[in-house]
Amino acid sequence: MLTAPSLVSSISVNTPAELHASKGDTVTLSCTFTSTSTPTSKMRVDWSYRPQSGGTPGSLFHFSSRALPPIGGQFQGRIQWRGVPARGDASIALVNATLSDNGTYTCSVRNPPDVHGSPTSHTVLTVTPRVASVRFSDVAVLLAFVLLPSTIITFILIGRMLCPKKRHDQSKACRSPIEVTEGEEYGVYPAGAKARRAACCDLYMMDTADEDGYYDLKKRPPADEGYAESQC
Repeated sequence: MLTAPSLVSSISVNTPAELHASKGDTVTLSCTFTSTSTPTSKMRVDWSYRPQSGGTPGSLFHFSSRALPPIGGQFQGRIQWRGVPARGDASIALVNATLSDNGTYTCSVRNPPDVHGSPTSHTVLTVTPRVASVRFSDVAVLLAFVLLPSTIITFILIGRMLCPKKRHDQSKACRSPIEVTEGEEYGVYPAGAKARRAACCDLYMMDTADEDGYYDLKKRPPADEGYAESQC
């Protein structure tokens, strides 16, 4: 008696070949699968990890109806379930990646009756030190502290260069009455000053008789109010 050949179910699992991250990043370890059978409560997802230095792979994460993250070791508290089995997604997330997390991560999916095909896939994770970067806000604050005072000082200097005459004229207007009149230090006198100086010198050169006459004349009452007495 002849029997019909049975169809063999298969499953295919795919992960990126390589992932790169910086220290402190949250890394999504992507794992997708396709199956000829609809995922059920019997579906299982297993993640394992082998260090970059080599050695035997160790269990990292298990899912069977619910997520079972590691309860010890270097990954404790740092593995999060991101998968959606109904959509063929069995991904997990590695929080706060460190340099010691470098290595090979293997995703394995079982979805009975799919037991054949390619149920596993591997991803090599490389974590590197974070490069210090300067944020735009830091640059803006630095420029504000440097450029603002420099700009103010520049405007002050330009103002002093463009307005020296005005300050000089104001200083002349506020001179003390005992200061030497401009030009006196060089022997230059105004016309009125020369006249008064000549009168005083003439008096000094007078004879005694002439001086008596001069003082007699000075004692007389002025002929009119327009007469101005000598100030020498």
